[in-house]
Amino acid sequence: MEKLYGKQLEIMAYKARLLGLDAVHTAASGHIGGSLSAVDAITTLYFNIMNIDPQNPHWDDRDRFVLSKGHCTPALYPVLALRGYFPIEDLKLFRSIKGHISGHAEMRHVPGVDMSTGSLGQGISAAVGMALAGKVAKKNYRVYAVLGDGEIAEGQVWEAAMSAAKYHLDNLCAVVDVNGLQIDGATKDVMPSEPLDKKFEAFNWHVIKIDGHDFDALVRAFEEAETVKGQPTVILMKTVKGKGVSFMENNAGWHGKAPNDEQYAQAKAELEAKLAELEGK
Repeated sequence: MEKLYGKQLEIMAYKARLLGLDAVHTAASGHIGGSLSAVDAITTLYFNIMNIDPQNPHWDDRDRFVLSKGHCTPALYPVLALRGYFPIEDLKLFRSIKGHISGHAEMRHVPGVDMSTGSLGQGISAAVGMALAGKVAKKNYRVYAVLGDGEIAEGQVWEAAMSAAKYHLDNLCAVVDVNGLQIDGATKDVMPSEPLDKKFEAFNWHVIKIDGHDFDALVRAFEEAETVKGQPTVILMKTVKGKGVSFMENNAGWHGKAPNDEQYAQAKAELEAKLAELEGK
């Protein structure tokens, strides 16, 4: 597959947003807010950056991706479906016992998922292990992990950060979705995490700060991470929780709530209008 850039990536991300919205509405359950803030980065990874083969999801030399904020599968699963790991139709059984598309990232039943996650803080530790294993085995694959800025309050995140620096894991790139909100409100009120850049620098990580909805900036940041030697990289991306749906944006109430029929209709109309604009329709 040819790499996507700029508007092509944005079009794909809005298609993923619509699929994620459909899945959460159909299931009447799911975490839509943080999925909408992270989907641009995940789309960029799968359609531009990562060395993968959807027809061979267990390929030993593939790049790995860990959704450390494991509840945000309404971002990951649509991207995996669009990339060809499984049929888009499967998303209709999101969170249903009749299907294989679980509410949190699940590696045993969902093709393309490299690590099961859900308990916050554990995904980045698994990513560190994957990166270390790659170094030991002298493999060239890279490991990517997306964390939430609320998740950063977990102590295990910082244990993983210390380990990644100790073992000079320059094949590891973490991405923190800095949308400023978590389930109980603003991160600055619940458990302040800033200044994240200085904290990661103190842990001997290479730090890149970007707008997480700027696709050119995302590509440049991931490409820069590939050039870093001797230390892991973290991309701190400023995002908008609920991005793309006016009444969900910057609203912590949409962390883990499904829209009702009226809200769904409005959200779908807004996303479809943006997609049509991008496609020039």
